[in-house]
Amino acid sequence: MNHHASLTPSPRRTRRVMLLGLAVLGLASALFVVRRPLMMSAPMCVAGRWHGCFDTFNGVVLMTLAALPLAVPAAWALALRRRAAGVTWAWRMSLAEVGIVHGTVPFLWLTMMPGGDAGTAPARVSLVPLRDLVTMGPLGIVGNLLVFASLGFFAPMRFAAAASLPRILALGAGCSALVETAQYVLRLDRVSSVDDVLVNATGAVLAGLASRRWWRTTAGAPSDRPRPAPAPTG
Repeated sequence: MNHHASLTPSPRRTRRVMLLGLAVLGLASALFVVRRPLMMSAPMCVAGRWHGCFDTFNGVVLMTLAALPLAVPAAWALALRRRAAGVTWAWRMSLAEVGIVHGTVPFLWLTMMPGGDAGTAPARVSLVPLRDLVTMGPLGIVGNLLVFASLGFFAPMRFAAAASLPRILALGAGCSALVETAQYVLRLDRVSSVDDVLVNATGAVLAGLASRRWWRTTAGAPSDRPRPAPAPTG
C-alpha cells in the first residue's frame, strides 16, 4: 500500500486552496487601498450617526464589511439547524440565503440613496440603450455590475427555479427595473436609465456563470423538508 499517495493532496483540492488564497489576497489588497476613505466614515458610524455614515458611500461599505463577521455565524447557525432537521444541502442553502441578503442589501441602499435635490428635482428617465453607458466610467460600470451580482451568484444555488441563465437574466433585469421605477416614483434626484438595467442584469448573469457548478438544478434537487425517519422494524 502506498502511504504517500494518501498524503498527497489532489490537484483539484490544491487548485481550490490556491483560488481561495488568491481571493483573500485580492480582498485584502483592495481593503488596503481603500482603507483611508473608509476610515473617514468610521467615527460617524461608531457614534451611530446617520449623517456621515449611512448616507455616504464610504459609510455603507464600511458597515457592510463590519457586518461580515456576523454574516458568517448566521450562515453557520442556519446550516446547523437544517442539518439537525435532516435537510439536504444544508450548508449550501444557508450560505446562499445569507449571501443574497448581505451582498445585495448594501447595493440596494446605495442605489436608493437620494441626491442633493431629492423631492424637488424633476424625475428623469433615459430609455435610449447604451447612451448613458459611455458616461458611467469604469467605476460606475463595475458598481452597476455588482448591484445584483450576489443575487445572480447565490439564487440558483438556493432555488432550483432560478438555475438557468435566462432566468437569472430575467431576475436581474426585473429587480433592476423595480429599482429604477422606485427611483423615478420617489423622485430621488437620480436618472432612471435603461442602461442601468442592462448592466445590472449582465452582472447577475456573469456571477451566475461563476457559480454554475454549485447550482441547485431541477434534476435531483434536494428537498427543503426534513428526511423522514426510518420506520421501526420488528
